[in-house]
Amino acid sequence: MGKLLHPTRTVALAFLLAILAGTGLLMLPMASASGASAPWLTAFFTSVSAVCVTGLVIVDTGTHWSFFGQLVIMLLFQLGGFGMMTAATLLGLMVNRSLRLRTRLITQVETHSIGLGDVSGVARMVFLVTLVAELVLAAVLSARFFWGHDMPGPQALWHGLFHSVSAFNNAGFSLNADSLVGYAGDAWVLMPIALGIVLGGIGFPVFHDIRARLNDPRHWSLHTKLTLTGTAALLFGGALVLLLFEWSNPLTLGPMGVADKLLSATFASVSARTAGFNSLDIGALTHESWALHYFLMFIGGGSAGTAGGVKVGTFLILVLLVYAEIRGRNDSEAFGRRISAAAQRQAITVLVLGSSMVVLGTLFILRGTDLPTDEVIFEVISAFGTVGLSTGITAELPASGQIMLTILMYVGRVGTITLAASLAMGHVRANYRYPEEHPIVG
Repeated sequence: MGKLLHPTRTVALAFLLAILAGTGLLMLPMASASGASAPWLTAFFTSVSAVCVTGLVIVDTGTHWSFFGQLVIMLLFQLGGFGMMTAATLLGLMVNRSLRLRTRLITQVETHSIGLGDVSGVARMVFLVTLVAELVLAAVLSARFFWGHDMPGPQALWHGLFHSVSAFNNAGFSLNADSLVGYAGDAWVLMPIALGIVLGGIGFPVFHDIRARLNDPRHWSLHTKLTLTGTAALLFGGALVLLLFEWSNPLTLGPMGVADKLLSATFASVSARTAGFNSLDIGALTHESWALHYFLMFIGGGSAGTAGGVKVGTFLILVLLVYAEIRGRNDSEAFGRRISAAAQRQAITVLVLGSSMVVLGTLFILRGTDLPTDEVIFEVISAFGTVGLSTGITAELPASGQIMLTILMYVGRVGTITLAASLAMGHVRANYRYPEEHPIVG
């Protein structure tokens, strides 16, 4: 019984139950615009994509589903995003509680982590941040849709709310068949959504740390500094590289003015890190831009947030590890702090397992389809990173390929939580050590 109630298993089971409930609701005749019951695979794929806040779809959200169906989808990715943040934070607290008091206190001092007994306060904070961010964003978007794009009032309110919740939860679902391509030059739509994506994807521990030490950034935790630094570098670096590759592409940035090019490239860089919205035709991007998306989608956003991927912190820990090895140093260091050996091993484990999932998923889908390899790789990384961007092949995949994508979405969303918690909670000190040898490397 104890094993069944293990927190990592509880989180995985909760996500699975939400997916099954969502599938049942989306199969109801009232969930489809046509009034007919949706095929089980369509409902199941959509439910997985929503709960895992991915955004990949095999039918158009705005036309295939009725208002009830769209409402169910919104509630599913709200639950998936909010549940992800809460579960990750609470599991972090459970991890601390499983350690000895002395170790907990040391960890708390070094990482400036959340108070060990403040579980209810954590849940309230996550709820408050989510509610305020989504309502403010919904108000801005609804006003813009109403006054700037002549939408009727009720439709503007619904579109504003739906896209607001989708953005903050990094879900990538849109009520428009072309996502946000129709708003490619509208900063009043793209920038609020980009802000919601970044806020949701940074991760709650960063919010907590900044709130507690708003006027003392020198004492922010190493996690906060790595996450903010990595997020800024990937965001602006990705935008610059996209500008380089797409500046003259007649199918994307080519016909735009300079200001619109900067706006679209910045939005694409933000969205590539697990949000899934697109204001440019992904299928029309250059192959170099696709390769950049592989990189950004696989890394994802911050830990314990609504974003997916292997996480910014994981990536930077590995970069610092490589840098230390090149310099011949024993310790990986950043911002005057030394990164623990346990964190480095965990980062390597997450990278290896994540890469393995991408490789296996790609090989499986390629085995059953004649689609181009680069497009399949894009789709697989997008699913595993819970991004939702697509070159347009999702609906063309056979049923086996679509089921593989659901597995990747589930593992990409739930696996990162359970793996991180399992690695930390499963730490056991052995009473002996074998003699050391140094195998040849390279």
